Amino acid sequence: MELFNVYSLYPIEPVRGRGCYVYDAAGTEYLDLYGGHAVISIGHAQPDYVRAVQEQVSRLGFYSNSVENSLQKQLAERLGRVSGYDDYRLFLCNSGAEANENALKLASFHTGRSKVLAVSKAFHGRTSGAVAVTDNPAIQAPFNRTPNVEFTPLNDIEAMRGKLATRQFAAVIVEGIQGVAGIHAPTDEFLRAVQAAATETGTQLVLDEIQSGYGRTGRFFAHQAAGIRPDLITMAKGMGNGFPIGGVLIAPHFEARPGLLGTTFGGNHLACAAAIAVLEVIEREALMENAATVGDYLLAGLRRMSSLKEVRGRGLMIGMEIDGSGSELRKKLLFEKHIFTGGAGVSTVRLLPAMCLTHEMADRFLAAFDEVNG
Repeated sequence: MELFNVYSLYPIEPVRGRGCYVYDAAGTEYLDLYGGHAVISIGHAQPDYVRAVQEQVSRLGFYSNSVENSLQKQLAERLGRVSGYDDYRLFLCNSGAEANENALKLASFHTGRSKVLAVSKAFHGRTSGAVAVTDNPAIQAPFNRTPNVEFTPLNDIEAMRGKLATRQFAAVIVEGIQGVAGIHAPTDEFLRAVQAAATETGTQLVLDEIQSGYGRTGRFFAHQAAGIRPDLITMAKGMGNGFPIGGVLIAPHFEARPGLLGTTFGGNHLACAAAIAVLEVIEREALMENAATVGDYLLAGLRRMSSLKEVRGRGLMIGMEIDGSGSELRKKLLFEKHIFTGGAGVSTVRLLPAMCLTHEMADRFLAAFDEVNG
């Protein structure tokens, strides 16, 4: 049997990692400024994280959600405190797409409505409902296309208000910062207007913080810069530092009942142990503050480069618009400078490193980037 070939692969295989570095079998060191799509939040093989997962798997790796699991309660309590949402409740699942599926389902259950308003160029996942609210027809099968989803442009307040005024929408879903689209942020004014219009029309506001959350922007969630409190917040990538886990933060006005939502693997013992360890390290090592500081340093260095058309982002979620092929530049960085970066579209290079990135690592990247793009 062979693999179903749906990925474009670099001819490199990392076999171990440490902090912001990964190594191939020959021992070649690579600076990782992409973190496997923003998944590595506290660093590769972080010792406390490794110890927590090892100790948990030696005791109990899994049992279903038909029994009590005190790790879920520990995770919820810590997450509520660190995020500032201790009055919300937590539903645990396995991925960002699944988190969005459940958030949209809750909004529809709560409102009795079937339609969802999303934002142009949005990416919310590849499962059925999540890909329906993703603005990319190329990855939507005929089965996924539905008249229940409409799109308005990012930061177009009047277009959004006009749609929501029909009172047909169960939810409006917005990314804290658009990642796959190339690091495009909603303005604070737009987010506040969306919340106001959603509240006025009985629409549930879903904030997709799957890539932009978990401290990456210097705040726990990117939307917190606007001072809003959405009805539902989805998260996943940085939550388990590589162990699959996702979640939905659910505002108090939603009613829970047995069977409303469910999952086999969501909130399993290993996933919770990993996620608790991530939060402990974020707090103890002040990684949100580091993301803000080192992110500002990187952004300032990039904005001094005249070769760049535009630099966008916040904290350690950064996009650079180059004059030329982003794919070719990324290959130069990888094969000539041994630095992993990400892409978006034709000419955008994305940075999504672990939040333990140092100023020295940032300097190495800035020098290499200036050299290959000069």
